[in-house]
Amino acid sequence: MHATETAQADSPVRLLKSSRGWWCLGAGGGYARLKPHQVGPDGSINPGTERHLREAGLYDHQDRRAYGLTVLTSTDCNLGCGYCFQNTAQDPTGGTRPPRITHSRLTSETIGSVLDFTARRMAEAGQSRLSLLLFGGEPLLNPRGCAELLTRAADLGLVAASMTSNGTLLGPALARQLADAGLTSVQITFDGDRSEHDAIRVRRSGGGTFDTIVANMARCMDVTDLHWSLRVNVSHLNYLGMAELVDRLAAALDTSRCSLYFELVGDVGLGYANNLMRTGEFAALMTQWQIRALEHGFTVRRPQADTPCTFCSAENGRDGAVVNADGTLYSCWETAGKPGWEVGTVGDGYLPSAQTEGRWVACGDDYQYSESRAALAEFRDTVDAALMDHLHATGRL
Repeated sequence: MHATETAQADSPVRLLKSSRGWWCLGAGGGYARLKPHQVGPDGSINPGTERHLREAGLYDHQDRRAYGLTVLTSTDCNLGCGYCFQNTAQDPTGGTRPPRITHSRLTSETIGSVLDFTARRMAEAGQSRLSLLLFGGEPLLNPRGCAELLTRAADLGLVAASMTSNGTLLGPALARQLADAGLTSVQITFDGDRSEHDAIRVRRSGGGTFDTIVANMARCMDVTDLHWSLRVNVSHLNYLGMAELVDRLAAALDTSRCSLYFELVGDVGLGYANNLMRTGEFAALMTQWQIRALEHGFTVRRPQADTPCTFCSAENGRDGAVVNADGTLYSCWETAGKPGWEVGTVGDGYLPSAQTEGRWVACGDDYQYSESRAALAEFRDTVDAALMDHLHATGRL
């Protein structure tokens, strides 16, 4: 564990070492630029500086904006990506049909149970606003369930509704229907430029998906006001084509309605290894890709302090819930549908803590990488500090 990580272990703020000092990222989303003498060699903020930052509110946690509800509308998927955390193994034939978690599909009856449960939990938490995520599998393998859930959730004070989809089934008519029902944003994943993507993000029936996804997005942009979050998976199999991917997406899409971010692919115990090492050279590449995206008009998310995921609820579901299509509760979307990770049901509520010990996990906890956690954190800090420097230099902060 490096010095900065040690000093920040119990701090609500996050420090990033930059080219001219430090960036302090506040717990509530604010930030401050610190001079080198304001931070000690062990990564601790000087008492006087800390007092000033506290007075400015950087140590204040942001109030929970809404109750976070994730619902899997279908556990099935029409793609056969080898790294998916919902696979139970690799395809034994080497093909594109890896075995997956048990089939389940959201019904009208279960929607009623989910929303009744949610209303009770929101009342207990004193929350009047709801943030909903439609998840899968591929949620659009159950389009009727998606539309019905959105429509009925409006009665609970729905303020934001997003969907994580592979994009292959999202045509303009369906996008318009979901947007009219309350959907506000869609996350789409790319696995590199066209050729690399089509070798990785494949249909279970065989064949690539890149052109279908981009064409669907472009057509949906013509008929809706949906915002699009583009997640780009990065591994040794695709990193060389990232600059070309950014250019290609910018040429096909309205970048003013898209945010774009890069995530390193990890292994969830299925043997899908990522051999890309997090070197200084790779950190520089990651920074270059983000700058390229900004120049094309994409939104690139500003680095933040380390705060809990909105949808991966705190223990005992204080801030939200993750619900499988059959009404079973889980702590995180990454464990949903997996035997032995259940934490309750929408009908009976959460199980006693003694029965769920060890089952409360957050995003990324199950991912394995070749480097240590300290090395991964240092790589992330390097990339984020360089991005903050660029955002500052170009007047984007």
